[in-house]
Amino acid sequence: MAKIDRSQIFAKEYLIDLNATQAAIRAGYSPKTAMQQGQRLLTRDDIQAAIQKEMNKRARRTEITADKVLEEYAKLGFSDVTDYLQVVTERVLVGHDKETGEPISDISQFVLMKDTANIPKDKLAAISEIKQAKDGSISFKLHDKKGALDSIAKHLGMFVDRTELTGKDGGPITVKFEGELEEWSR
Repeated sequence: MAKIDRSQIFAKEYLIDLNATQAAIRAGYSPKTAMQQGQRLLTRDDIQAAIQKEMNKRARRTEITADKVLEEYAKLGFSDVTDYLQVVTERVLVGHDKETGEPISDISQFVLMKDTANIPKDKLAAISEIKQAKDGSISFKLHDKKGALDSIAKHLGMFVDRTELTGKDGGPITVKFEGELEEWSR
């Protein structure tokens, strides 16, 4: 019987949820050491190549690419309420002057929802929900524009998260090594 290579099983398992610890456990490594094993395996060139190969296969099979995901984010992030709604200003007759009989009018504004048949399909993707209440009123909601723009910006490297580490009272970090210097150099 052929010996099963747990590292290759790990590579396939990693693709399930991109969780190295869980992939190591599913590949047969001890739960106690799975975190370390998973991190160690992810640093290996052969494992990285196997993971990338499988990700490329999945992208071809599902036709999901980074470009396609970015296009969908762009639909949400660059949506504009005027693509769906129109504010109309009209002069409305509100009555007649009792003495002269002259019409009395006022300026009113109305919000009209555009007919979805006239909205391009790529714009419709940004709509999260449309509800009509029993009284006939309509509520309208777009997907999270800020979240989509944040994801695009992150992908483009526009925002860099930085963490600054300091020692006690803002001073330098001190590191204490114990053991033989020979041991640490290995």
